[in-house]
Amino acid sequence: MKKIGVLTSGGDAPGMNAAIRAVTRKGIYRGAEIFGITNGYQGLIEGHIEKLEIGSVGDIIQRGGTKLRSARCERFKTDEGQQTGIEQLNKFGIEGLIVIGGDGSFRGAQKLTAKGYPCIGVPATIDNDIAGTDFTIGFDTALNTIIEAIDKIRDTATSHERTYVIEVMGRNAGDLALWAGLADGAESILIPEKTDDLDSVIQRIRRGHDRGKKHSIILLAEGVGKGMEFGNKIEEATGYETRVTVLGHIQRGGSPTAFDRVLASRLGAKAIDLLMDGQAGKMVGIQQNHLVVHDIENILTGKHEIDLDLYQLSKELSI
Repeated sequence: MKKIGVLTSGGDAPGMNAAIRAVTRKGIYRGAEIFGITNGYQGLIEGHIEKLEIGSVGDIIQRGGTKLRSARCERFKTDEGQQTGIEQLNKFGIEGLIVIGGDGSFRGAQKLTAKGYPCIGVPATIDNDIAGTDFTIGFDTALNTIIEAIDKIRDTATSHERTYVIEVMGRNAGDLALWAGLADGAESILIPEKTDDLDSVIQRIRRGHDRGKKHSIILLAEGVGKGMEFGNKIEEATGYETRVTVLGHIQRGGSPTAFDRVLASRLGAKAIDLLMDGQAGKMVGIQQNHLVVHDIENILTGKHEIDLDLYQLSKELSI
């Protein structure tokens, strides 16, 4: 395989640029030409493809977002859209494709592979909700962004003796809320996988107040519900002044952490090895700090499992 394409798709995640850099330079190291496709599958359909050189990916490893940009594309879900994408790849002589993104991006890669066009998936999403890998590119950076925000919110919560509900992203996974809540000593953590009922949260707040605690931090994963609704219910039930902060897309930006840069570099380089060694329809991940390879089909039908031992620990430490 002498010509390989790479694209980023779905929501951006810090570390995507590091993965693009690794794919490009490892591919060139192994004697291949690398072609970047801008704006994800939409750009693939429209033929927005250009050759990447070593210098094309210089000075991007520390940058958030994605050099290749990203877009969601409903047309690529159709057979016609997929066939148009393959025709564009064939026009440039590109023989295989590396897709950096989440499960929606992998579905596109699976469709292309089924049509005889080899693809490899690299998991990149701040939600950390992909089966078959302990961590996805971008999760660690988003986590640290959340922790920094909570630290600042705690300062004002203490000053004004308030309860704060902080809503974080994660889609239907609670990893961001769980890890951030444990790291920042939150009184309660509400996640889709194992949600406390509101009464138990309120009781915990009251117990803390009775022993002289002046503030409380509640972490809420967006997959559980809206922060404003929970904040209003808590204030009505306790009578304590309650504020809500929705961190929003600030969690998706910023310079990637060292962990995400190294992870992206390892996964991107491995993806090149898989394609050039004749593999297709695979996703490369990391488990117990070892690179692993799974069939994308199994990843899409599998389920990401959260570490409930961490959840139990957070409850034990927030008594």
